[in-house]
Amino acid sequence: MADDVQPVWDRFFKDPTDQDARERLILSYAALVKFVAGRVRAALPPSVDHGDLVSYGMIGLIDAIERFDVKRSVKFETFAIPRIRGAMLDELRALDWVPRSVRARGRELERAMTKLQSSLRRDPTEEELAAELDIPIEEVHERLDASAAMSIVALEDITTVGGDEGDRVSLLDTLADVGAEEPGQAIEAEETRAALIGAIDSLIDRERSVIVLYYFEGFTLARIGDILGVTESRISQIHSKAVLSLRARMAEALAEPRPARR
Repeated sequence: MADDVQPVWDRFFKDPTDQDARERLILSYAALVKFVAGRVRAALPPSVDHGDLVSYGMIGLIDAIERFDVKRSVKFETFAIPRIRGAMLDELRALDWVPRSVRARGRELERAMTKLQSSLRRDPTEEELAAELDIPIEEVHERLDASAAMSIVALEDITTVGGDEGDRVSLLDTLADVGAEEPGQAIEAEETRAALIGAIDSLIDRERSVIVLYYFEGFTLARIGDILGVTESRISQIHSKAVLSLRARMAEALAEPRPARR
């Protein structure tokens, strides 16, 4: 935490009903909401307004401020970003802004990915996806473009820690030591972390680079395109295919029976 905001946190931790401290914290981290909104907005259709995303994200910021526990020894920004992003997507899902036809084609593409992963024992190429779906490679690219908006926070959507009724915890959260106090949840988080690392490691080099640069280094798709020497549109396609692969691999890994705990 920044030194200038630490006294405000101290006040808020001492008295969570201190509205002045609460409002000062919200103002202090408002720029974080705008940052997350900018990254999410980059992969959404033009009809989605940046200002609306900021409004949705403020709900996540307030929730993060109220739930933040300094004893977990994790930076507030690390704790807050998945919740801000999650609040944005929750609202977008409620609005059902993705056309039904796009969702249907996205599900068809994901089923093809899962089927080919199982039969090939590796990630299929875009050409193999096209052959499986009996469509031109250009249409695979179009479907990946269209599904980009649906998969922008897919790493956060794969599971929760603690079962269906568990707290919404990003898979990216499990890569950091959040000092979980519940032994059962800590074990599940560690299992999820191992599965996610294995899934990411299984990606081909370019897809793995895109995932790491986007989710872990905070780069925009445009910046990643500059680094890898391809267009932003192509990076969006690579990102979508990588996310489809990760979703399929994580679903398989998390569905496997786990050893009994002692």
